[in-house]
Amino acid sequence: MSCLVVKTSLVLVVALALGCADEGARRPTPIAPEVLAAEHEDWRERRQRSLASPSGVVSWIGLWELAEGANPFGSDPALAIVLPGEDSPPLAGTLYLEAVGTVAESVPGTRGERDVEGAIDAGDGDPVPEPAWRLRLVPEGGSGLTLRDGTPVDGPIDVAHDRSGNTTFLTLGSLGLRVHAERGTDRLWLRAWDTDSPRAVAFELPPYFPVTNEWRLSARFDPYPEPREIPMADVTGGTVANVSPGELVFRAEGREHRLIAFATAPSRSYFVMVWDSTAVGDTYQLGRYMRVPPVDDGWTVIDFNRLYNPPCAFTPYSVCSFPPRENRLALAVRAGEKRPAEPAFRVVR
Repeated sequence: MSCLVVKTSLVLVVALALGCADEGARRPTPIAPEVLAAEHEDWRERRQRSLASPSGVVSWIGLWELAEGANPFGSDPALAIVLPGEDSPPLAGTLYLEAVGTVAESVPGTRGERDVEGAIDAGDGDPVPEPAWRLRLVPEGGSGLTLRDGTPVDGPIDVAHDRSGNTTFLTLGSLGLRVHAERGTDRLWLRAWDTDSPRAVAFELPPYFPVTNEWRLSARFDPYPEPREIPMADVTGGTVANVSPGELVFRAEGREHRLIAFATAPSRSYFVMVWDSTAVGDTYQLGRYMRVPPVDDGWTVIDFNRLYNPPCAFTPYSVCSFPPRENRLALAVRAGEKRPAEPAFRVVR
């Protein structure tokens, strides 16, 4: 009998030890539930305001890839870039795009910290070689084009894209216009939004899973010997290549998992794209995005409660990247933002 007790006790000790190991050697300090809920609600409210702002994701009405050379735009249906007729004359103007080589671009991180829109952090670290373009706008006489401050665009002007740190914002009636650039690709787009969009007025965020400390997990940063360019497909059918300094390693459901993190060093946060098995039913099929604080002594905290839908869940006029294959998690992350009732961009399986 005593032998049986010893064996049973040994089994229990081993089982308990394995259970502790499954939970990992490091856990973040729990946040009081009421504090966690209040912080999350504040984050949700800021996200709602950003998405539904006059130039926010929900108000986007068009995205056109620019070709090298002349890109005329207006309400004429024969044009490659067709704007709504109530806001635009048949020909409002022409954007001329000329490649002039490459330049080492370093955009202040304050422009890229737009997690509520799913934008990749522009970064505030080492310069990254980017395609250099010259953009020239030639307005049509009497088009009504103005700069954001109301100054009429009466003659040709140089245009700066939205990764330049000095974006040129144009208005045409209730429309806003800017040239959009993505890091990791040499493509440029003209983006349009409706500042009077009824969709923005009616917009409400989709529901979230209950907020819990259970999905706040410690993660170890495993740096690469050198930063890597990770190519990823995007919803336009193209490819972008973003820079990753390494991977975030965490434990969940008794296993170790890894996520490629994107950032230019030093950066104020990591940008992470995730796909997990909840995408089959509860969450957006393409995957979700999140930001993770920078490491402290090699560690950080991943708060999966802050997983959010990329812009393409709310508008077809975006350049969302698909999560890299390495970021497809073999677990169900029942945390964060759920799928909209009617996703704007649907993944065809």
